[in-house]
Amino acid sequence: MAANIAFFIALLIWSAFPLGYALSLNYYEKTCPDAEFIIAKAVREAFEKDKTVPAAVLRMHFHDCFIRGCDASVLLDTDGGSKVEKSGLPNLSLHAFYVIDDAKKAVEAACPGIVSCADVLALAARDAVVLAGGPTWDVPKGRKDGRTSLASETLQLPAPTSNLSQLQQSFAQKGLNLGDLVALSGGHTLGFSHCSSFQNRLYNFDATHDIDPSVNPSFATSLRRICPAQSNSKNAGVSMDPSPTSFDNTYYKLIIQQKVLFSSDQALVMAPSAKSLVYKFATSKEAFYEAFVKSVIKMSSLTGGQEVRKNCRKVN
Repeated sequence: MAANIAFFIALLIWSAFPLGYALSLNYYEKTCPDAEFIIAKAVREAFEKDKTVPAAVLRMHFHDCFIRGCDASVLLDTDGGSKVEKSGLPNLSLHAFYVIDDAKKAVEAACPGIVSCADVLALAARDAVVLAGGPTWDVPKGRKDGRTSLASETLQLPAPTSNLSQLQQSFAQKGLNLGDLVALSGGHTLGFSHCSSFQNRLYNFDATHDIDPSVNPSFATSLRRICPAQSNSKNAGVSMDPSPTSFDNTYYKLIIQQKVLFSSDQALVMAPSAKSLVYKFATSKEAFYEAFVKSVIKMSSLTGGQEVRKNCRKVN
């Protein structure tokens, strides 16, 4: 089994990159052998103080990879007035950047100028999932950090209002298929959502329905109490599922019960092949974990950077 997984990872790495930019499982073996331990320690220390860290770091990694590949462009701060990815509307609720800052600072102290911020983020995302009770995996390493970050490009991120066709198109542009879409959506088992991301389903849904008919009626009623139509609260919202700090398969069970928050989540039962995966993952946490690991390795193998930053918040 282990040999099969190792072969799968090697095949993914070989097929995902142009010659000269392949990732490697032992990339830092000689140059920074303790890198993974150092990063894991920083993530664990943050998690012990704040149980929302896994959701934040995993989402940060997803949002990074979906723009210019996994190049840590999402970590860059504004420089010279230009709007960076952090200031794009879909990224305004990203948080816990300090976790990556702390991990990078620690790894720089041990191995200056060796480990990229993109690798720190990819490794931290894996460690975050493990801390939340999810699966572990070997992270291919050797990513470079990008020098460009544009708020306008965050429009490429899959939206919570997307239908299945839009989601498939977005994932296909990154070389990800329907199976990857269903498996990676399972990341929504962690975290919190503001009302603004799903309020479209609760009021004036379409010409004939006030509430989205694909939402469980009692669930819609409870959401309306938390998110009233005329509310001005920017902080109102709900957990993504009843166990928002545990990486489990509850998310898929909620899709079947029509108790998920986003249109994009409920859309996963709109095609037979996707629906069958939803039911498979709802029934078997092990099947979900196996699929998630394969898909997250595939996603995190998208690259596009040019350097190894000294400070994750600014280019060299």
